[in-house]
Amino acid sequence: MAGRTLDWRGELGRWLKPFLNRLGHKARRQMCPLYVSGLIGPGDRKSVQPMAARVARGDYDQLHHFIASGVWDAGPVESELLIQADRLVGGSDAVLVIDDTAIPKKGTHSVGVAAQYASALGKTANCQTLVSLTLARGEVPVMLTLRLFLPESWTSDRARLKRAGVPAEYRTARTKPELALVEIDRTIAAGVRFGCVLTDAGYGISAPFRQALTARKLTWAVGIPRHLKVYPADVKLIWPVAKRGRPRKRHVPDVLSMPAQDMLADAKWRAISWRTGTKGKLRAHFAAVRVRVADGPPQRIGDKGQQHLPGEEAWLIGEHRMSGEKKYYLANLPAKTDLRTLAATIKARWICEQAHQQLKEELGLDHFEGRSWQGLHRHALMTMIAYAFLQCRRLETARREKKNQRAATSTDLARRAPSHPRSLRSATTATMPALPQMALQRASA
Repeated sequence: MAGRTLDWRGELGRWLKPFLNRLGHKARRQMCPLYVSGLIGPGDRKSVQPMAARVARGDYDQLHHFIASGVWDAGPVESELLIQADRLVGGSDAVLVIDDTAIPKKGTHSVGVAAQYASALGKTANCQTLVSLTLARGEVPVMLTLRLFLPESWTSDRARLKRAGVPAEYRTARTKPELALVEIDRTIAAGVRFGCVLTDAGYGISAPFRQALTARKLTWAVGIPRHLKVYPADVKLIWPVAKRGRPRKRHVPDVLSMPAQDMLADAKWRAISWRTGTKGKLRAHFAAVRVRVADGPPQRIGDKGQQHLPGEEAWLIGEHRMSGEKKYYLANLPAKTDLRTLAATIKARWICEQAHQQLKEELGLDHFEGRSWQGLHRHALMTMIAYAFLQCRRLETARREKKNQRAATSTDLARRAPSHPRSLRSATTATMPALPQMALQRASA
């Protein structure tokens, strides 16, 4: 048992080398592996004091200084995480999932804490909200970014921001979609490869956000509320006839926009299965039509008041779940994309929720007890590094199993008569083992 513990700790040390090179100072290079191994190892609480008692007896002050108050720039380490994540799961078939996760908090002093909607809880609660970017391929997610969203109660109080150590560039009020765009640009600049951006309706409802993704030449599929207005794809802009007064100087659409749910009311729905879950195949009914989104410039149209003109063409996709729940999406995938591909693309977003859950339940993302911006983000960065390491082990385990399976099948085929061929079953990420977190914890106990 002790040998296996040394094995994974040694493997972690080797895997962390590029991160440690970014840290520079010798003391930081010593504390980083201790902190990450404390997150991965056993123990119900992953805050500094109990972790120090387990992995760094006598070094509590140094470990606390490293994460909470040490003078070092997290930027280079964050950049290294992007490089390693791309190496693990990046590619044209990967997806970049934009979401946010809430950390419930008591009191009012922890940076960013306020009464706000917590998606994980499904209600308004006193919490911190972190905007997240997750790179995923198949069923293997790697968290790239966790950036704190600051509510208006914080951005309007300069003294409060200063006490919490919020950097000057983050003191300006920003919406969650605006924060996400900043992190998307950083991800692109680092050369991270992905094929499609996915978000839920909290981000998809924002026309500026969707338009910004298109301006960056990105493919996207986003959730939307059922009442979002759209036009038929064949809508035309015409010159309205003035009943009196001067001739009209602006075009107007020849039909009015309508809510997304009404546009799909008469569509043809198909039952589609997009993956196999723990209880069998996951199925729902889907329909899709080409539309133009009503997110163009506002224009007064007769007695209808201000209406948004048709914007870019996109897919409008509807989902009727077996529970009776109805969901709606927009996607700028090519016009020739089939319904099964559209359904599989929008349903790939679920993987980020699994990553959030594992970061909290297994790596202590929500266990940080400090109040500062710097401490929270460094703790979150260490949890993401720990998570990437575990995913690296997961991928290596899958590759070994695939290699062993091929070797066994080749031996089996060699023993058979050539008239009875058997096809190989590939080991893909869809059939990979679970995150090896608990195995490491048992080995450490």
